[in-house]
Amino acid sequence: MTSLLTGLNPEQAEAVTLPYQSALILAGAGSGKTRVLTTRIAYLIQSGQASPNSLLAVTFTNKAAREMVARLGTLLPINTRGMWIGTFHGLCNRMLRAHYQEARLPQAFQIIDIGDQQSFIKRLMKALAIDEKAYPPRQIQWFINNAKEEGLRASQLEAHDTFSRKMGEFYHVYEERCMQEGIVDFAELLLRCYELLLQHEALRRHYCDRFRYILIDEFQDTNRLQYKWLKLLAGIGLSQHAAVFAVGDDDQSIYAFRGAHAGNMKEFERDFAVQKIIKLEQNYRSHGNILDAANALIDNNQGRLGKNLWTAEGSGELIRVYNAATDFEEAAFIVEEVKALQAEGVSLSEIALLYRSNAQSRVLEHSLFNASLSYRVYGGMRFFERLEIKHALAYLRLMVQPEDDISLLRIINFPTRGIGSRSLEQLQDDAKQLGMSLWVTALQKCGPGLEQAKVQKGVTGFVALIKSMQQACRDLPLPEIIRYVIAQSGLVAHYAAEREGAERLDNLNELINAAVSFVHESEDDSLISFLSHASLEGGELQADQHQKALQLMTVHAAKGLEFHSVFLSGLEEGLFPHENSRSEANGLEEERRLMYVATTRARRRLYLSFSQSRMLHGQTHYNVPSRFIQEIPDHLLKWLQPKHQSVSNADFSSGWRPTASQLSGVSNAFSSNPVSNASKQITWKIGRTVSHGTFGTGVITNCEGQGKDLRVQVRFNRAGTKWLLLEYANLTLL
Repeated sequence: MTSLLTGLNPEQAEAVTLPYQSALILAGAGSGKTRVLTTRIAYLIQSGQASPNSLLAVTFTNKAAREMVARLGTLLPINTRGMWIGTFHGLCNRMLRAHYQEARLPQAFQIIDIGDQQSFIKRLMKALAIDEKAYPPRQIQWFINNAKEEGLRASQLEAHDTFSRKMGEFYHVYEERCMQEGIVDFAELLLRCYELLLQHEALRRHYCDRFRYILIDEFQDTNRLQYKWLKLLAGIGLSQHAAVFAVGDDDQSIYAFRGAHAGNMKEFERDFAVQKIIKLEQNYRSHGNILDAANALIDNNQGRLGKNLWTAEGSGELIRVYNAATDFEEAAFIVEEVKALQAEGVSLSEIALLYRSNAQSRVLEHSLFNASLSYRVYGGMRFFERLEIKHALAYLRLMVQPEDDISLLRIINFPTRGIGSRSLEQLQDDAKQLGMSLWVTALQKCGPGLEQAKVQKGVTGFVALIKSMQQACRDLPLPEIIRYVIAQSGLVAHYAAEREGAERLDNLNELINAAVSFVHESEDDSLISFLSHASLEGGELQADQHQKALQLMTVHAAKGLEFHSVFLSGLEEGLFPHENSRSEANGLEEERRLMYVATTRARRRLYLSFSQSRMLHGQTHYNVPSRFIQEIPDHLLKWLQPKHQSVSNADFSSGWRPTASQLSGVSNAFSSNPVSNASKQITWKIGRTVSHGTFGTGVITNCEGQGKDLRVQVRFNRAGTKWLLLEYANLTLL
């Protein structure tokens, strides 16, 4: 028994040896919560307080469940195979398999994943002649899953308008068809299991009597239905309920967009009459300065359960902050620091580059590509391999080379234009018989007398679309070609209609930025050259599974991971915190929790960086540093940018003003364009306010050229953005 407790700190030991009672374990980042969970199970079994069959442990991922079972196997000489340890979905599936008749399911019911569910919805919509443009399949899928996660059947929904009524009617048909075909989606697993326990009291009492101890990991990530399921399983409302050991951290609740309800932790205190909250505050991961920064940051959130991370490992290094003029300069700085860390002996696999939005990875990937640094995008795809980017590139390739069959097949019916699988099969058969490309065969199908045929109608429209794009883009510069194509192809409208399409739209806009950068960097700025560049950059330097490589990922994907050194880029208002947080209830607090998670991924060295200007939608935007930097005490920060002039001309109106010491580190020389010394005169510096006789007042946002060819870009308050040749513009400085 003593050996199990060896090495535990007092709080960990207290949690492991708790008597029979429900408890909330507030486990901070890096505080050893997995060890506490597994040791608690081993302690209960070894001390004779519980048998393996009387325990149930819930995790959020299969990986975490496997790790728990493996650790338990090293602590106890028992067979863990039959123990109830798994995810919510896995455990519910196990219960439904055992009681399929009571659950009104066929014995061999099939589980469909998210992709199969969407295909099923599309098939059902087609059978019901429902217009996908009016009711996008992804939105219907979200509607159904969200209703189920709230514990609501179609018959329980309230329709406030025609749209929600139609969605509810489809949900009802969807339920009936799933029953007929014997299929169960992920959300249904939990809802059906909840209903099983709710409607069959004898079964509920059976499991309440069996599972006297229930342990739950990552409790802050539970949604409302998962919590209701837990209360039923634990026997809330019965004469005696199970002892629930809930481990979580309200400061790391970052999945509200998935339905996670951080309020479950406070409800748990009340519903389970929790007498003891044990705080695991000793951190075994990070040095003191990193933890002090995280503590100061998260202390700005209201309504926390409250804890303060500390370490016995010493203060360590200061947090490095870099203020870049542009996003490309920011990426170049990161690359140089990565090389320096390598030279110090830090493995690439121990270095992580974190960002708030996936679209930010494109500039970083470009710089890593040029520096020949191997990298791996964790939990996602490289920029040029993302689905929406491949769709856009397929349209662009088809404009250049219409006989590219691979590109044609990718987008001939995406977004959907009524070309079914049979039509495509017929087109391919005809092309094979004629010995021609699909494009040439399609041209023949669009000949006289064929336009009215239903099978040919969609193909005719597609051919006309590609031809019109070729014509319209003939004389456009590269960035405008891409802007035009992603709009006219329907990609923008398609993803705008999806509830979770914002990130894909960000990536499409980033493709425009990639074109702008390519034009500045390449002698040949043709579309053909750009497509070759995309293929080359997309096809190299993604490390294989076992190769040491730099880790790139969003902050959401980084949760649960740790690294020697962490770079957190793009710390600007509107980017991190994200602009959407302003319009969402408690949105800013969730963003701050996300920043807290990012900060606590670093063990030894943490870099924070922001850019004064960043390319968005093909245009240069000027940014305000993130408020999160200001919320970190200045004595914990080391500003790497050399001191320059003040930023009195910079616009901080939409956010915080840096402290005096921070202001000294912010450069007033915003532009990184390679212009002559004459163009860098203080009078025409980017950020200066000017007046024009016709266009009115504006701010200089860019400049290029020299001598008589010197021109500036001005964002006017009323007239929008204009490029003006200084020799003739008659601008007046204000």
